[in-house]
Amino acid sequence: MVENERGELIVGLDIGTTKICAMVGEVRDGQVDVIGVGIHPSDGLRRGVVVNIESTVESIRGAVKDAEKMAGCKISSVFVGIAGSHIKGFNSRGLVPIRQQDINQEDIDRVIEAASAVHIPTDQEILHVIPQEFMVDDQDGIQYPLGMTGVRLEANVHIVTGQVAAVQNIIKCCNRADLEVCDVVLESIASAEAVLTKEEMELGVGLLDIGGGTSDLAIFSEGSIKHTFVLGLGGHNLTNDLSIGLRTPMKEAELLKEKYGAALAGMIDRDQAIEVPSVGGRPPRRLSRRLMGEILEPRIEELLSLVRQQLDESSYGGSINAGLVLTGGTSLLANMIDLAEQIFDVPVRIGYPHPVGGMYDMVNTPQFSTGLGLIFHGMKNEANCRFKNSEGSFLVRLIERMRNWFGSAF
Repeated sequence: MVENERGELIVGLDIGTTKICAMVGEVRDGQVDVIGVGIHPSDGLRRGVVVNIESTVESIRGAVKDAEKMAGCKISSVFVGIAGSHIKGFNSRGLVPIRQQDINQEDIDRVIEAASAVHIPTDQEILHVIPQEFMVDDQDGIQYPLGMTGVRLEANVHIVTGQVAAVQNIIKCCNRADLEVCDVVLESIASAEAVLTKEEMELGVGLLDIGGGTSDLAIFSEGSIKHTFVLGLGGHNLTNDLSIGLRTPMKEAELLKEKYGAALAGMIDRDQAIEVPSVGGRPPRRLSRRLMGEILEPRIEELLSLVRQQLDESSYGGSINAGLVLTGGTSLLANMIDLAEQIFDVPVRIGYPHPVGGMYDMVNTPQFSTGLGLIFHGMKNEANCRFKNSEGSFLVRLIERMRNWFGSAF
C-alpha cells in the first residue's frame, strides 16, 4: 500500500521467473484504476525460487522504478505473488464446542485455529488458511455462521504452505529493494481474483496459470477453493526447447514463441516460413513455422497432461462443471484452447483480467492476471500488513486475516 492524496494506492508485485511486474492500483469507493505498470526482465529466479538475491533485487528495483515513474508516486509496500514446486496445498477440518448459545466471532476464530492446528514439516510455513464452509451441528454448507444457534461448530479450510527459505528469500529481496511486504500470495489465488467469475467458482472451475517457470492450478467449487497444485514447468521450458531445436538464442526464441508459437503443429500451413536468427554471427535462416509447432506441441502436451493427472488424482476432476480457464502469457499461444479441450475433455477459455479503470487497455492480457489479482487481494486485506511488523504470533496474524476476509466477503 502507498499513501497518496489522490486515494489509497495498492501495489501488486508479480515476481516471476521470466519477468517482474509491479502494478499500481488507485482505489476509490471499491473501484480500481490502474495508474502505473513497471516490467523488468527477471534475473535471479528459477522455477519461481530465488537463486540469486542481488540479481532479483535489481530486477525488482527496475520494475518498481518504472511503475513509480508512471504512477507519479513512491512505492513503499507491496503484495507479492509466490509460486514454485515447494508450494503445497491441502484441506483440513476443525471442531469446537459453542460456549454461548449463539455463535460469536471468538467461536469462529477458535474453529479456524483448530482447523489450522495441523502438523507440517519444519521447513514449511503456512501462507493461507482459506475457509471453505462451516457446519453448525448437523447443518452444513454455511458460509458465515456468526449469530447462528448451535452447540457444535465445525470448519473446513484449505491450507497453503511454502518452504520457509523460499518465502523468506522473496521477502528479503523486497526488503533490500526498500519495500515492505504486506502479504505473500499464491499466484494462482491472486490470478483467480482477476479472471474468474462468481458463477464459475460456484459451479466448479479449474484455473491454470501458466507462468514462465511454473504452472499453477487452483480448483474452485461451491464458491470456495478446494485444491491447489504447482507444477515446475512453464513457458520458459518451451522457450528453452525452441532455442535448442532452432539453434537460436534464448531471447530470440522467446520472441519467436510469442509471435509464431502454436500448440498444434497440424494446424499450421506447411508452406508458411519464418526467419530464425542464428548464433555466432551466422546469417538468419528461413524455416517452416510448422517446425516450431512440432517442437512446442509435445512439451505443451506433457505440461497439460501432468496437470490433468494431478486433477484426476485430486478427486476434484469431476467438479469443474464450468470447465477450465487458462491464463498467463503461455495461454496466448495459437490453438491452446483446442489442445487443452482435447486433454481435459471440458470447455476451456482464456482468462483475461476483469475490467478496471485507468490503464486497463495496457493490462488487458493474461500476462497481467497475477499483478491485477494481487491488487484485488490487497483491497480485501489492506488492514493487515502481515510482514510489516514481526510482533505477534502467526496465530494472531492469522485470526486478524480471517476477520479481514470475512469483512470483505460479507
